[in-house]
Amino acid sequence: MSTSNEPAGVPTAEEIAALAGQMYSSGVRPGPDTPPQLVPVAPRGSAPADPLLPDLTAFAVPSGLVPTVPGVLAGARPTAPVAPRGSAPAWPDSAPSVPSGIWSPAQPQTSGNEADYYFLSGPSARPGVLAPAPDVPDSHEVFDVHALRADFPILGETVNGRPLIWFDNAATTQKPQAVIDRLAHFYAHENSNIHRAAHELAARATDAYEDARETVRRFINAPRAEDIVFVRGTTEAINLVAYAWGGKNLGPGDEIVLTHLEHHANIVPWQFVARQTGAVIKVAPVDDAGNLLLADFERLLGPRTKLVAATHVSNALGTVTPVHEIVELGHRYGARVLIDGAQSIPHIPIDVASLGADFFVFSGHKIFGPTGIGALYATEDALAETPPWQGGGNMITDVTFERSLFAPPPGRFEAGTGNIADAVGLAEALRYVEKVGIERINAYEHALLDYATPLLADIPGVRLVGTADEKASVLSFVLAGHEPLEVGKALNAEGIAVRAGHHCAQPILRRLGLEATVRPSFAFYNTFDEIDVFIAAVRRIAADG
Repeated sequence: MSTSNEPAGVPTAEEIAALAGQMYSSGVRPGPDTPPQLVPVAPRGSAPADPLLPDLTAFAVPSGLVPTVPGVLAGARPTAPVAPRGSAPAWPDSAPSVPSGIWSPAQPQTSGNEADYYFLSGPSARPGVLAPAPDVPDSHEVFDVHALRADFPILGETVNGRPLIWFDNAATTQKPQAVIDRLAHFYAHENSNIHRAAHELAARATDAYEDARETVRRFINAPRAEDIVFVRGTTEAINLVAYAWGGKNLGPGDEIVLTHLEHHANIVPWQFVARQTGAVIKVAPVDDAGNLLLADFERLLGPRTKLVAATHVSNALGTVTPVHEIVELGHRYGARVLIDGAQSIPHIPIDVASLGADFFVFSGHKIFGPTGIGALYATEDALAETPPWQGGGNMITDVTFERSLFAPPPGRFEAGTGNIADAVGLAEALRYVEKVGIERINAYEHALLDYATPLLADIPGVRLVGTADEKASVLSFVLAGHEPLEVGKALNAEGIAVRAGHHCAQPILRRLGLEATVRPSFAFYNTFDEIDVFIAAVRRIAADG
């Protein structure tokens, strides 16, 4: 320490620079969190009990068991237990909020190494100095859906004088109070640019950002935090892989295999890259129910196949594709495999280590997090094959006018100032889902879908669109004599939010002879009573001609 007149304990500029260089080059990351405990099954709790609601603890599944639910064709009865319907507790007069005093701390995690706190050491870097960020409540009963709904303030809104029924979850999900509060806390107590600074707020922001990366890693069971790249969302993640990996590794005559189920975001970038490189796109077909024809998919693979890109869950039909088989077949022919997890991430347990895909992408706003943030997971080998995509600050180690040296992943793919606050908000959303339990969410949502499907199919004039053997969340349909937009507007008049249109998935709708559908889609905060209101509304629209 210098003998100048500086206050005791304050490093000199030279010492700060030396420490910064040492830590930036070391690429240290915070150690992994202890995985959260799943909420145990408990007696009915804080929400008013409805004796006519089904006992949803019946849908809770043991840890590690992922239920598969057969598709329900028109006229079939649900396979899950369905109880008689009744009235839900009264809607709140105003948006509920979480009571104070029940937050558990969510401070930056440490692996026991003082250097894990970016640029700070000594007493100023200790957790006691950093104000704890709000976290989600710990005491939810397993599937007291009304207690969970109280965590989402927007669900107390009214639309056209009716309680809001949010059945547009495939487009975006609503945000729990925990995420809203975490964003506010970041801007009130941690706001700073990250990396390369010696002050307290930079350390807080950097710790929060890198902790968010570790939370994503844990949620999808990725091997390393360095394999997680923050992006704006699924679309940007696919474009990154297409332009950076594809631009380097694809050439004339190389083949890209897609499926007929893809969102435009998993089609258009590959068209651009195919034009630039001379690669060829092939498309795996589906049957009339929306099932991927796996044998036909395999016949498309060959020695020129370099990349397979497939959705995990169709945003237009809800089809759950056989991703493990897709990955295994792609690898058998030497191809890299990208899985679009935008629609699976909020509904299905994800384990990228078990899946084995080279790339897995998703958006935060689809899983109760903020907009403008998402993640690209890539294996270490796939990242090594991928050059930088965008240039600027943060993604370099040294720059002269003659050349630039690039940071290792993930930094080399995160040019410029990242979306720091929303990465932190995404982590809070993932922690919320972890505490509710993704297996429980999966089972409950299957029960909703199994309940709604035959009721909707029984309405005269309704055609279900997408009746695959395995589905998640989505229940697309058309109504004879009515345009989808007309149906969507009529439902909105009753407070019911659905999507009406082509859902950025025109190829699959045209494969089924359609240009648009009405698309209700469910999340775990939806209820059987909301489905009853929706079914009654569609019946009225159909009856009115």
